[in-house]
Amino acid sequence: MTEYIPLPGSERSAAPRARSAGPLDAAAPVEATVMLRRLAEVPHELIVGPETISQSELAQQYGADPADADLVREVLGRFGLQATDVDLAARRVTVAGTVAQMAEAFRTELTRAASPDPASGEAVEHRHREGPLEVPAPLDGVVVAVLGLDDRPQARPHLRHAHAEARRISYKPTELANVYRFPPGTDGSGQVLAVIELGGGFKPAELKTYFQSLGLPMPRVTAVSVGTARNHPGEAADDEVLLDIEVAGALAPGAEQKVYFAHNTDQGFVTAVSQAVHSTPTPTALSISWGAPEIFWTEQARLVFDEALADAAALGVTVCVAAGDNGSSDGVDDGLPHTDFPAASPHALACGGTHLDADPGTAEVRNERVWGGDGDGATGGGVSEAFRLPVWQNTAGVPHNGSAPGRGVPDVSGVADPATGYEVLVNGRRSVIGGTSAVAPLWAALTCRLVETLGRPLGMLQPLLYAGVTPGRTSRGFREIIEGSNGAFRAGRGWNACTGLGVPDGQELLATLRELTPH
Repeated sequence: MTEYIPLPGSERSAAPRARSAGPLDAAAPVEATVMLRRLAEVPHELIVGPETISQSELAQQYGADPADADLVREVLGRFGLQATDVDLAARRVTVAGTVAQMAEAFRTELTRAASPDPASGEAVEHRHREGPLEVPAPLDGVVVAVLGLDDRPQARPHLRHAHAEARRISYKPTELANVYRFPPGTDGSGQVLAVIELGGGFKPAELKTYFQSLGLPMPRVTAVSVGTARNHPGEAADDEVLLDIEVAGALAPGAEQKVYFAHNTDQGFVTAVSQAVHSTPTPTALSISWGAPEIFWTEQARLVFDEALADAAALGVTVCVAAGDNGSSDGVDDGLPHTDFPAASPHALACGGTHLDADPGTAEVRNERVWGGDGDGATGGGVSEAFRLPVWQNTAGVPHNGSAPGRGVPDVSGVADPATGYEVLVNGRRSVIGGTSAVAPLWAALTCRLVETLGRPLGMLQPLLYAGVTPGRTSRGFREIIEGSNGAFRAGRGWNACTGLGVPDGQELLATLRELTPH
């Protein structure tokens, strides 16, 4: 008789608006991801400090114990599950089996359901579970998460299309390099910029046409498959994929882009981030334009995702994440403020959005304010309920609601209002797109250009960016945004829960980073 132990943080709620979609074949194949504990915790100073570690050192010191992987293989093998892949650096064991075997191994009931895709709104059929998971007693404390049993769509892309009647002005991404004063004489050469996508695809010929229209060389763009997902143009998510690649490539044409395509599940999302972070060579920056309200994630998925971002920081990768396009509610209709994850992770550089009125020719900024208030989306931002206030945000003046103070979102901003959006080429159509989706690749491209000049990785930027910040006072390297609201929060001097520290002044930021990170 097998003894089982509850798996902390595995409690799963029903998918929003889910309905039964008939029986699930007990013999149908399932591939799950079993996440293992670390050999040792990554030291806080390595995560937030300027020092970095090599891939091999990270794996040897803070990866998984080979004995733990062997134990998982042996214990789950008793249920007929097979370990098909083991990645000790990423602490990941992939196991394959049937619906019935998985249900028995992890003491859960798997059913077939249909629920709306957060990206398209169309009903998607998927495996579904509710409640907690359990693990066989020998794996207690060894296994920290089991992902993929429930493969509901997890995240949505944070982009918005401009309505013709609302459109006031639009920008080629190259023009924004002047508005935000990206360091001249840089193009991201020698850097790798990784991008996460949960659907859609790109055609190299279309990218070539777009970059030629900007008078730029075609950046090197490589599609990387995560599991069985692949670059698959012709889907609704193409807009997101092309927006990300075109913004990043226009602003850092010298950087090599690696675009990781994963299935839109918590398992696919976590695996893609982990695969990108642990790839060789280590990327300079990682751009993520997808997310979901914190409350729509299981605690175990948030935990292992956040740990992958901690690995990124230790390796020197700067992770730029869109803060969301649904204002302070993050699209949850309970009347309360919510933040989006993974932007809410303290290890992510959370990117909020503005409305920009500037002269594309001269780069003169006439006005820049919070994106929000006109009914066509608004920047995400607020205070995390899942993550405590990080030390580097202690003096920024993050509000709190009586409970333990939480992580403030966002950290930084850039233009995101589709009414003042980005000119892109999607499936043969020139269009204007906005959303905080565009701000993540903008900041990732800026990071590549800063690192190119500095000659060293920056990793977690936040401790540097927040140095000396106090309520009402922001740091060098930013232009404050002091007008506007995203719903529950208003802009103001210093850090605010709409636009963070503000929008970049790339040249000033470079000078500041030179002082803060001397060789």
